[in-house]
Amino acid sequence: HITQEKFYVEACDDGADDVLAIDRVSTEVTLTVKKDVPPSAVTRPIYGILGTIRLVAGTYLIVITKKKKVGEIFSHAIWKATDFDILSYKKTMLHLTDIQLQDNKVFLSMLSHVLSVDGFYFSTTYDLTHTLQRLANTSPEFQEMSLLER
Repeated sequence: HITQEKFYVEACDDGADDVLAIDRVSTEVTLTVKKDVPPSAVTRPIYGILGTIRLVAGTYLIVITKKKKVGEIFSHAIWKATDFDILSYKKTMLHLTDIQLQDNKVFLSMLSHVLSVDGFYFSTTYDLTHTLQRLANTSPEFQEMSLLER
């Protein structure tokens, strides 16, 4: 969900009420609940957050807008991110000079090119950041941690 003040990322899991709120001015990230999302917010589906990047114009949020299932590991779906959106935290570019606007445009083009290259994979239920060998040698406590905590 997008408003003038915040980005709200709502989990689609059954029973999930938590919403990630990202302040577009302070860049502060907090956890809130669905009822706090204004009804006027523009809503659209995303499949994940790739991250943030700071360019000349300010901070941008990179989100995955399309995905393709490419396989499974131990019954865990593995997805390839196939399309992205780059969302500006800033509501306007009026604070930039013409040269800064041009530089920002070039950096956005470079970023779009990098995102168009194959190789962005993810899983919402399996740890792709560690090898199977390393996972086999981790402690039971590590295995019980959520992917986010790891």
